[in-house]
Amino acid sequence: MRDLLVTAIVVGTLPFVLRHAWIGVMLWTWLSVMNPHRLTWGFAFDTPFAAMAAGATLLALFTSKDSVRLPKSGAMYALIAFIVWMCGTTVFAMFPGESLEQLNKVLKIQLMTLVALAVLHERKHIQMFVWINVLSIGFYGVKGGLYTLMTGGGGTVWGPPGGFAEGNNEIGLAMLVTIPMMYYLRLTTAHKWVRRGLVAAMLLSAVAVLGTQSRGAFLAIVAMGFVLWLRSPAHKFASAVAILLTGGLLFAFMPDSWHERMGTIRTYEEDSSAMGRINAWETALNIANDRPTGAGFAMYEKYVFAIYAPNPVEKRATDPSIVRAAHSIYFQVLGEHGWIGLAIFLGIWWLVLRDANRLRAMTRGDPEFEWIYLLAGMSQVALIGFAVGGAFLSLAYFDLPYNLLVVLVVTQRWLAARLGERGREVPHGGAIRRDAGTPTPLAPEPR
Repeated sequence: MRDLLVTAIVVGTLPFVLRHAWIGVMLWTWLSVMNPHRLTWGFAFDTPFAAMAAGATLLALFTSKDSVRLPKSGAMYALIAFIVWMCGTTVFAMFPGESLEQLNKVLKIQLMTLVALAVLHERKHIQMFVWINVLSIGFYGVKGGLYTLMTGGGGTVWGPPGGFAEGNNEIGLAMLVTIPMMYYLRLTTAHKWVRRGLVAAMLLSAVAVLGTQSRGAFLAIVAMGFVLWLRSPAHKFASAVAILLTGGLLFAFMPDSWHERMGTIRTYEEDSSAMGRINAWETALNIANDRPTGAGFAMYEKYVFAIYAPNPVEKRATDPSIVRAAHSIYFQVLGEHGWIGLAIFLGIWWLVLRDANRLRAMTRGDPEFEWIYLLAGMSQVALIGFAVGGAFLSLAYFDLPYNLLVVLVVTQRWLAARLGERGREVPHGGAIRRDAGTPTPLAPEPR
């Protein structure tokens, strides 16, 4: 039944994709972020639905009458530079053939990111794109939260088979990043029951994050909770009490096994897993210092670690010769693409956060654009959660943060076009200013 349902949705949507490329972006995002076909047991499990959606969307770029235009954005230019650099590091990789396989996977995601930037123009596109991402990950948040409550916190929450968010650590970070976007939707949704449903989804997702038993996600949720409080539109004291009370209840609910695992954060020197990650980080550092282009995507080979892994010392709790994943978006990019690659990667997210700051500055106090002010603020919270949690996970190429990049860049373009229609300047920073002339009034777009 699940196989037929997923197949019917995809096949039934493809004709509309050929008419409107933005529908293809929504379909691709659902398939790549949620992986619904991986929840089936029959023929749909291995059917390349995402490739079908991507192919139809690329074809629609030439058949659709809708506007197809990349925005002028520093974040987008930095993303293109990162893509070009990754192609170059693959050519000079220590294992070019194996690196090329991973490059193909990464390029598919980045290509569709650029397509999304080119075809999403209207406010309804932005809202639907946020909803698709929230519902795709929120499904696992609700499901995982209920499972954690039913098992008394004793079970471990996992993601769908295949894709970037399969592991408990990865799905934990994905759910964490989604919570601020749920909060944004709650603040901007008019329907009472939808708002209540989003509150329930936020609470269950927070429970599910703890249920992943992920130490990185735990640190990220603490950092993100603080930023979420700072970004709350009003009632700081009440928000602080609510966050602390909710966190305290969840903390007390979790079993002793969970508290023992979180306690290893303070005693990481005695934990073989933590020391193995530090060993992998030092290996990535040694590679970057020796090779300007890094080792390539396939750096996780015994040959590479035999050359670049640090020498064993008595204090280490693991054999440095054991090959481990980077378990950090920063050291992952550093080892695979060198210092230049890391600089470009960090530059992307600095520019995205700067764009979010500008959007907040431009729309602060303007009732018409309050939704943009809230969207930019919650996107910042989500990205900070990714920045903290990603320090302990190999998720440098995960779709979700790049989808937030799309949201902010497209919103910036929409706002600039809207203000241009009204004869109002788009400043580099600060509040919106009016030109000397009197602008022609326009009816606000529907929510």
